[in-house]
Amino acid sequence: MIDKFDLVLFDLDNTLLTGDSDFEWAQFLIDKGVLDRELQESRNLEFFQQYQAGTLDIHAFLDFQLLPLSRHSRSELDAWHAEFMVARIRPIIGAAASALVRRHANAGALSAIVTATNSFVTGPIAREFGIPHLIATVPEQDAGSGRYSGKPRGLPAFREGKIARVESWLESMGLWWGSFAHSYFYSDSLNDLPLMNMVSDPVAVDPDETLRAHALEMGWPVISLH
Repeated sequence: MIDKFDLVLFDLDNTLLTGDSDFEWAQFLIDKGVLDRELQESRNLEFFQQYQAGTLDIHAFLDFQLLPLSRHSRSELDAWHAEFMVARIRPIIGAAASALVRRHANAGALSAIVTATNSFVTGPIAREFGIPHLIATVPEQDAGSGRYSGKPRGLPAFREGKIARVESWLESMGLWWGSFAHSYFYSDSLNDLPLMNMVSDPVAVDPDETLRAHALEMGWPVISLH
């Protein structure tokens, strides 16, 4: 009989990171003068507050989030992202989060980041953590030039969409929820309750008030990485 191993899923923003990469990317572009501060900053904050309240319209948000990608070449975007990693992301990667990722990796778990934030922003962050798999919202791009269209491709990895995307990923490897000794999902957000209810071992990480109350009611672990 083959020994089972663990499945470990991590939310990214305000879970592994002590901040929100989506929000920080928009603010980074504003600070560089790529986006207009007066027009963009208040809208960015508005979407962030809607996400925190559990009222975000993911499609309206993606129209806002992905449009700037379509206005610039991939080489220009990649250069900006390298700056973004140094200025905005590495300072919000904490030692406790990195240690948690390493602990599961050393135990032989199959690990993935599962995030609504698009894969252009989050791909390099997943690699920074050494996490081999990323399940993120995918921005549509031209296969030849790599240029983005400003629209998402496929189902956004948000709320129930995270379940569908994870299950599709598992199926592509001939796996399902029952393939694992334990399945973990670490998250801070009420928006992730659908996926947290799917795994055997949900863990609330520095949770918002709604998730904290639910976790305490259900007897889920509540931890801090920040």
